[in-house]
Amino acid sequence: MNEGVQKNTLYVGGLAEEVNEHILHAAFIPFGDIKDVKTPLDHATQKHRSFGFVTFLEREDAAAAMDNMDGAELYGRVLTVNYALPERIKGGEHGWAAQPIWADADTWFERQQQEQEMQRLQAEQRAAMQAAEELHRKKMAEDRQGETEEADANEDPMAKAEAEVLKQNAGA
Repeated sequence: MNEGVQKNTLYVGGLAEEVNEHILHAAFIPFGDIKDVKTPLDHATQKHRSFGFVTFLEREDAAAAMDNMDGAELYGRVLTVNYALPERIKGGEHGWAAQPIWADADTWFERQQQEQEMQRLQAEQRAAMQAAEELHRKKMAEDRQGETEEADANEDPMAKAEAEVLKQNAGA
């Protein structure tokens, strides 16, 4: 669960509209040196989206700020302060990724090759099955052909006896 957690960057949620990056910086500076403060803007309203990120130079400072500021009040609103997850960008198999879309290109190509190999093997198996079925059909047809020839050779014994009698009478 804590994979990818940035231990020196804090997520600060529940910001009032009046809070800007300068005020957020001022609220968190007592806990240590701050590297960066960001409040992402809503593109439609051009106002922040009620949350921001504070990045400290030291992890210990971030931990102290989180312990002290989570649940604290700023401009009449209760803050939620947690370690920030890495920024997600569009791409990857699940719609979002912590890395660019081209980072999984190698695994995509591997999956494509595996899929093609599987399709090739399935086609070979289908061809082998069809050949086996055709061979079986031919053998069955040959067996039936042999049965009819045997039946012709082993005609009705009465008909055979009659034919012999006729031959003998014709020769006499």
